[in-house]
Amino acid sequence: MSKIIVGLDIGTTKIACFVGKKNEHGKIEILSMGKSESLGVMRGMVSNIEKTVQSIRVAVDEAQERVEGSLTIGSVNVGIAGQHIKSLQHRGIHTRDQIDNEISQKDIDALVEDMYKLVMQPGEEIITVLPQEYIIDNEQGIKDPIGMLGRRLEANFHIITGHVGALLNINKCVQKAGLEVKEIILEPIASADAVLSDEEKEAGVVLVDIGGGTTDVAIFHEGIIRHTAVIPFGGNVITEDIKEGCTIMKRQAEMLKTKFGSALASESQENEIVCIPGLRGRDPKEITIRNLASIIQARMEEIIDLVHYEILNSGYSKKLIGGIVVTGGGAQMKHITQLFEYITGMDTRIGYPTEHLANNNHIENLTSPMYSTGIGLVLKGFEALEKSGVTVEAASAGSVKTHSEKNRGSFFDTIVKKGKDWFAEEE
Repeated sequence: MSKIIVGLDIGTTKIACFVGKKNEHGKIEILSMGKSESLGVMRGMVSNIEKTVQSIRVAVDEAQERVEGSLTIGSVNVGIAGQHIKSLQHRGIHTRDQIDNEISQKDIDALVEDMYKLVMQPGEEIITVLPQEYIIDNEQGIKDPIGMLGRRLEANFHIITGHVGALLNINKCVQKAGLEVKEIILEPIASADAVLSDEEKEAGVVLVDIGGGTTDVAIFHEGIIRHTAVIPFGGNVITEDIKEGCTIMKRQAEMLKTKFGSALASESQENEIVCIPGLRGRDPKEITIRNLASIIQARMEEIIDLVHYEILNSGYSKKLIGGIVVTGGGAQMKHITQLFEYITGMDTRIGYPTEHLANNNHIENLTSPMYSTGIGLVLKGFEALEKSGVTVEAASAGSVKTHSEKNRGSFFDTIVKKGKDWFAEEE
């Protein structure tokens, strides 16, 4: 039987559920997909538990209906984003007792485990610990130390933290929807897996995921993640700007943005006009495409400036041969790559989640940039399976194990324990 992984993307504008398996060629086949409007999430964070639970149920039920056979969706990999996400660099040291024995995965696990014990600010927890280069007895730049000899094993780590409350809220929503959280994964890391090639990660590349509530940034160099950031602006802010600037309804502003919007005002014709129906008994409103593009461009420039700041802040701005890859729902905006290139001076392309995807002709629009995170969550689940060596049968997705307890670290155990305490208090 094939292994099955379920990814749940809890976004600001949509909630999407993906059920995937790996085929014989190592590519991901998406067996089914369900999506719903996200009603209880603002800027990547849960703002209304009940509405979020309802949206999760709609998306999961739709995915469940499309699944063939007796498979039951029971456990999911969930993405997390939001302004509360922070990252930091830290070096860990592990002194080995037996210098004659080869360095094993057990030594690396002990080093990673120590990182989870770092003291954070009150209310913050470590989400993910990502090893970068290893150092053995002062010999630097080692990517894979397993099998080598040495007493002192060190590593540079990229550590991602988030607010406990935000993590607990996601956990609670998923549990109330009748599901189990197997792993919480940072969304830009998931998106990067879906749209970037190994060659790009090696050369140096910036992944920019423009969602509804946030814009996520991940920078890779020499195949290693070097910098992550979450910018608290996304497509919804542009919609609000159009609504205010054109004095129209939000629904009309969203439609204008998706159908006629452009990130470059200079590419729009001055004489093109869109007519918006007025409210009852009022005259229709005429809006020029050029004015619409001017409103969009002003906000997009602000978002791109913040992305450019993160690139400069990372210290890798001169080493990114692969340029910028833009994905997420916001990547569908016309002329977005030209504006990125104009402001940052870096080559830019749109990222489609086809890098590790098999041909799925039965699911339409699966290769849209808006699904990068959801497909990436499925990919991260398989990556974790391979690391932990767990066998998963497709009889029930409830039996899916994505990480060993050790790989998951003390963070997840702490969150689950706090979640159980929370439910116990409510009862």
